[in-house]
Amino acid sequence: MYACVVDVAMSTFRAQMASWIDRVRGGEELVITDRGTPVARLVPVGSSSLIESLTEKGLLSRPGSPRPVAREEERVQADGSVSEYVTRQRR
Repeated sequence: MYACVVDVAMSTFRAQMASWIDRVRGGEELVITDRGTPVARLVPVGSSSLIESLTEKGLLSRPGSPRPVAREEERVQADGSVSEYVTRQRR
């Protein structure tokens, strides 16, 4: 799918943004982390998503019909919080 995936700390990305963007422009995927937790992904504009790639390879298919819609019934209005309801049911 992508040529290379690189994890980089947010502070490092900020300090060297131009060089990181050049690497992404060259085909690399960049995952930006904040204290070790992934927070963003930077990919080349022309790259396709995983779903698109799998669909093109025939490993995934799009749904045949649109998502079903909830019935057109009136919504029930709550008369209190969920915890109050559970407490009443347990008595």
